[in-house]
Amino acid sequence: MKTVDLSGRPFHFIGIGGIGMSALAYVVAKRQLPVSGSDLRPNHITERLKSLGAHIFSRQEAANLTFFLSPSQSRCEPASAVLAGSSVGEKSTIISRLSDSFKDLSTSPLPQVICSTAIEPTNLEYRAAVEMGCPIFHRSDLLAALIQNYQSIAVSGTHGKTTTSSLIGYLLLMTGLDPTIIVGGEVDAWQGNARVGESNFLVAEADESDGSLIKHSPAIGVVTNIELDHPDHYQNVEEVVKIFQLFGEQCGTLIGCLDDDNIRQNLELSISYSLNPATGADYTVKNIHYHAWGSTARVWERGAYLGDLQVQLLGKHNLSNALAAVAVGRKLGLEFPVIAEAIARFEGTKRRFEQRGEANGIVFIDDYAHHPSEIKATLGAARLRVDEDASFQRVVAVFQPHRYSRTQAFIHEFATAFGNADIVIVTDIYSAGEENVNGISGEHLAQAIAQHHPQVHYHPSLSSLSSFLQQQILQPGDLALFLGAGNLNQQILQILALY
Repeated sequence: MKTVDLSGRPFHFIGIGGIGMSALAYVVAKRQLPVSGSDLRPNHITERLKSLGAHIFSRQEAANLTFFLSPSQSRCEPASAVLAGSSVGEKSTIISRLSDSFKDLSTSPLPQVICSTAIEPTNLEYRAAVEMGCPIFHRSDLLAALIQNYQSIAVSGTHGKTTTSSLIGYLLLMTGLDPTIIVGGEVDAWQGNARVGESNFLVAEADESDGSLIKHSPAIGVVTNIELDHPDHYQNVEEVVKIFQLFGEQCGTLIGCLDDDNIRQNLELSISYSLNPATGADYTVKNIHYHAWGSTARVWERGAYLGDLQVQLLGKHNLSNALAAVAVGRKLGLEFPVIAEAIARFEGTKRRFEQRGEANGIVFIDDYAHHPSEIKATLGAARLRVDEDASFQRVVAVFQPHRYSRTQAFIHEFATAFGNADIVIVTDIYSAGEENVNGISGEHLAQAIAQHHPQVHYHPSLSSLSSFLQQQILQPGDLALFLGAGNLNQQILQILALY
């Protein structure tokens, strides 16, 4: 099997601006390895990578792959110019000729090309990399190589893995363990989705969406919960469980939540945690109090009282995430008071109940929730805030469904997920590149929700959504949540500009 080379060979990322790809690119760039990448939509993340010396291309084409090759060795400079203006047929001929000349290169090899599942085999840059003979890896291969390179903590689970991995990373950072961190969200404490520390600790978010979770063999693995979330890849929850079982077998220590039936029944845990003392978990809590600003609880370790925990993050699910961080911290030998102090200071990750602004007595929240379970948890936290804070009157949920396959598979679960919202607005579905083979639409989902909810509006177009909300829906005292993994959150600033 080909292995990722971390000793100096260049890396080229196709789609470098993505939240997962950019974190990996940041780490290898900070390790002083040559990095280039392409993305059709430059953003603040690609700008951050450029500041580290990464070269970012705004087009995906074969010429990008020759960036690290010297003209004297490969004639890549004139070839790049020719490729940029050639037809598809001409490019194929040029690439074939280039690949023959590159085969003998040793001092200036072709880059290792990193792709995500989102990159289709028909992608022109990907096809060029194949024809030129570049070593090609999935992003999970690079993450697996980094996990193997460190004393690693890999956090997985259908929901909560970004918050939990960020919490654990923050805990290690605040307690002086100086970790390297790779997560699927941006955190102010390290000004992005990744940081590189000087120690041998790595905290990484490990994704189960495409089955690549089984590539990872961390010293400590964490599983927060197990559900079917990606029907485009898995046929049923049993297939998802199998992936987590294989992952668990490869972890030195496996930590999991006994509040989840699929974990409790199917995984062999080294250390367990639960919000319910009756489960007999190694780490549990009592005297729980949920507030509009977070939660408090008393923490117990194998029957012994450790101390009190305060969490700024809202809701039951985030108290569970914090308890996972306690379990990891104790496994690493940290004293509970320093663990509790760090957790109490953690303010969360972007797009996880993130307040984006306030205008005319309306507070705007951006949240990544896109699965029925996540929506229930997020709206439950929102209801708690509205009920406890007299300045709020209503919870308004604006939801952009994500993927046709997910909307189709969970339409009945979505239909009952919005009970804690006073008003629900549904847009059309964000395709994420999928074909709509079943003809499902946002209107179908809105109709399903309306069977269980008295105030549901279907507004398909994002272009007019901001004016629709400002003129017909929102009023002072509203807590307005923009839910989804697509591009709905871009509407928040447009709405704020109307006030």
